[in-house]
Amino acid sequence: MIMRKSVVFTMLLLCSALLASAATVPAGTKVTVRMGAELSSGTAKIGDTWKGTLAKDVVVDGNTVAKTGDEVTGKVTNVKSSGRLHAPGQLSLRLTSINGEPVHSSLYARQGKSHTKSNATKIGGGAAAGALIGAIAGGGKGAAIGTLAGGAAGTGVAAYTGKEEVVIPAETPMTFTITGGTASATHKKK
Repeated sequence: MIMRKSVVFTMLLLCSALLASAATVPAGTKVTVRMGAELSSGTAKIGDTWKGTLAKDVVVDGNTVAKTGDEVTGKVTNVKSSGRLHAPGQLSLRLTSINGEPVHSSLYARQGKSHTKSNATKIGGGAAAGALIGAIAGGGKGAAIGTLAGGAAGTGVAAYTGKEEVVIPAETPMTFTITGGTASATHKKK
């Protein structure tokens, strides 16, 4: 019975020593990852899990906490699909684990391209084309009618083709700042 208690006590001491010596990823540490698969504001949903790999080693106090290529996971925290004539797509992500160990991180956010230039080109081009055709067909009055008709057609084209989703392609490097967590050292610096 005494030997059994001694073995249990020794095991507890050994485990606590190992835990005390393990480095954690402290707040403020920058972690760069590569996206595993493409994400789009047109298809992603809040809460979706994404996977990736570390783009470079994470070193804390001279110890390599995680190596390039180690697995990371994260969550989609905000997503907004693009409107047709305004409001480009939005996508926000957080890092949630490194090698299966939970972490908390800053946001990585992206927004799709602005609609303004694209819409102006389509609507203005339609109006100009309508004015030209109207002027040829009916003179000054035809040009005015053509401008309105062409502008309306251009607006229709802009509405039909105008979605500006944000897309994060596979292999995109993203940098997060760790704000908390428990990821512990699994590799020693060589």
